[in-house]
Amino acid sequence: MGVDRAEVKTLYEKQGYVTSIPILSPEELQQARDAFAELERKFGEDYTSYSLHNVHMKYDWVMALIKHPRVLEAITAVLGPDVLLLDSRFICKYPVSKQSKTQASNDIIARNQEKKESDQANEPGLPYVAWHQDMKYWGLDGGPVVSVWLALDDSQEENGALQVIPGTHCSGLLPHRHAKRQGNMLTVNQEIPEELVEKDKALLCPLLAGQMSIHDGLLVHASDPNTSEKRRCGFVIRYVPTAAYPVQDPERPRSFHATAVVSGHDKYNHFSSKKPEL
Repeated sequence: MGVDRAEVKTLYEKQGYVTSIPILSPEELQQARDAFAELERKFGEDYTSYSLHNVHMKYDWVMALIKHPRVLEAITAVLGPDVLLLDSRFICKYPVSKQSKTQASNDIIARNQEKKESDQANEPGLPYVAWHQDMKYWGLDGGPVVSVWLALDDSQEENGALQVIPGTHCSGLLPHRHAKRQGNMLTVNQEIPEELVEKDKALLCPLLAGQMSIHDGLLVHASDPNTSEKRRCGFVIRYVPTAAYPVQDPERPRSFHATAVVSGHDKYNHFSSKKPEL
């Protein structure tokens, strides 16, 4: 198992993402799943669905995933040798109940019939992620952001796998508005207006557990609700080159208290005053 750095770099620059990168061995995957199951038992599924934010500061096994050699092989192929961890979060879409599953099935059928936008506001609030660009939320300049989804579970269409629109990383930052449909998992509940999203060009990025996808911070992406009986859990990691620096937005103050150098050296120290030493 290895990472083809040249292929990753070429694909990433062309389409804005690379998927199905093999990362964890069966043994490593089992260890990560077992460790996550402990967190589920400790905190409960309502909490672990989205609130395990920057827990790499507390759990060594989480930091080990962030610094996994095969993960960093792919990341440094894209960003260069000097890389900073910006942020991490576990995201889990849990199976819906049978009653909700019926609603969800009806919801999918209705959406496939291209319901009008005004009707979408009344759809059941199953967790989903609206079409967006990560850079809208990060308040950074001086370099790109690479987002990782490291799959702890198989990520397929029926349980809400990542969808991307290839090449949109070259289009700049698009306008975002308040999401009209209930259930958006994005913290600030924003979405790119439907008329700006070329859904006919969208591609699904299915993953097997232990595989990873990476995408550029400007790539337009989303994911549908989990309408299956299978959990979809993944570890989201954000990396930036050490040359990147925070830009403050008075409307949305940000702090980057969990950053760490994970490859090479940081000669800039743009984030050093915003975090404790790890």
